[in-house]
Amino acid sequence: MDLTHRTALIVGGTSGIGLGLARRLAAAGSTVVVGGRDTARPGLDGLDTVTIDVTDPASVTRARDEVLARHPELDLVVTMSGVMQLEDLRNPAHIAQTDAAIAVNLLGTIRVVDAFTPHLIARGAGDVVTVSSGIGFLPFPPMPGYGASKAGVHAYTEALRAQLAGTGVDVTELVPPAVATAGQEKVNPAALPLEAFLDEALGLLAQTPTPPEIVVAAARRLRWAERDGTYAELLAQRAQALNMLPGRSA
Repeated sequence: MDLTHRTALIVGGTSGIGLGLARRLAAAGSTVVVGGRDTARPGLDGLDTVTIDVTDPASVTRARDEVLARHPELDLVVTMSGVMQLEDLRNPAHIAQTDAAIAVNLLGTIRVVDAFTPHLIARGAGDVVTVSSGIGFLPFPPMPGYGASKAGVHAYTEALRAQLAGTGVDVTELVPPAVATAGQEKVNPAALPLEAFLDEALGLLAQTPTPPEIVVAAARRLRWAERDGTYAELLAQRAQALNMLPGRSA
């Protein structure tokens, strides 16, 4: 995937991996628009922005029209808005967190893809990049809604790739491990430094042909646990983190 002369929209790019990716693409010579609910956040200086709430269909439509009016040459859409929250499944009140995870992580991805797919198909060329997670392949029990939503993103991406075959629009799934952003480094000492993640992920994206899934080394044990016969062992290890839930011990 050429990342040097693109016109890209990164939805969910106002912080973390998304912002890091936006800055890397801009530095490589691409035109980048960053989309998010709060485009006044620090760190967005010098980047074009668009306000978008992926849980609101009208907001997605407005953002699409605004972006395409300013950048009719748009040829790369990255959708990565996400929320990650703890959930105690013994307490039915957890449904609020589950609802948010599905609304943002899964339905938000689908809404953004739906909004821009007709434009990319009409161009006859372009790329869609979705963002799932290693947790979508090997659950992290304290965050069940997050894992379920990201598993859904993976399944949806597979179907999207199959349906867009032959249109000139390629579909790539980014599968991050824990990355040291948004406080992840405080709860997970093994979280991969952001710049190291970006170095490896962008190197994989630049391969010819681009792999359908971008899985950095730190995510491979999660992505391939079932194939490698380590799934049950790793899941049991990760279940020890249930002591993160209030009033619980593993």
